[in-house]
Amino acid sequence: MSKQEKSQLKNNFMGASTKQGHEIAVESRKIVKSLIDHKISNLRPEERSIVERIVHSTADPEYAELIKMSSDFVFKSLESIKNNEDILTDINMVKTGINNYSGEIKCYINHYETKELARKEEITRAAAAIQIAASEGFEGVVVIGNSPTALFEVIKLKKNNQLRAKSVIGVPVGFVAASEAKEALEKTDIPYLITKGPKGGTPVAVAAINSLINKGK
Repeated sequence: MSKQEKSQLKNNFMGASTKQGHEIAVESRKIVKSLIDHKISNLRPEERSIVERIVHSTADPEYAELIKMSSDFVFKSLESIKNNEDILTDINMVKTGINNYSGEIKCYINHYETKELARKEEITRAAAAIQIAASEGFEGVVVIGNSPTALFEVIKLKKNNQLRAKSVIGVPVGFVAASEAKEALEKTDIPYLITKGPKGGTPVAVAAINSLINKGK
């Protein structure tokens, strides 16, 4: 094993923490590169790394053409991560998938206050959870992998200076409002990563933020 490979293993390359896992991850990354390198050659190295990890995690090369990032997304995200600022997720499944982060990872979806607010305002719990996060003074990177309503809430609160989101990974999945929410994020000045169309979800969100965390070490 080369020095580079040993270093990658030490840093849990692609989530691998054993020699066998590392070997599988390296081989998988080679396959991913052969499938999408020509599609992402215009991206910066840090951006390519994120796309490669998403394709690796989903086994879906189409994401190389669906992912779009603002020019300041990586810089602003890494700045926040290196400062150990909080990460906010829309659902606990996304939170559970994030690893090796020194800062705090927050999700308010199951909090009592969230449920009460959702009932009172007749909104989704995911949207209410973002409001609770804002009221608690959240500051950092927002990761939305499931809920379009949560993403719309992030956009609204950020626009009103009520949510200190440094960047947003906005990849909600589905056929109802998901595409529209991502298009709305793209039109803001918030540093963003989105997937075009209905595709997205927890694996995409987790892969993107874990790639950034690995780069921020």
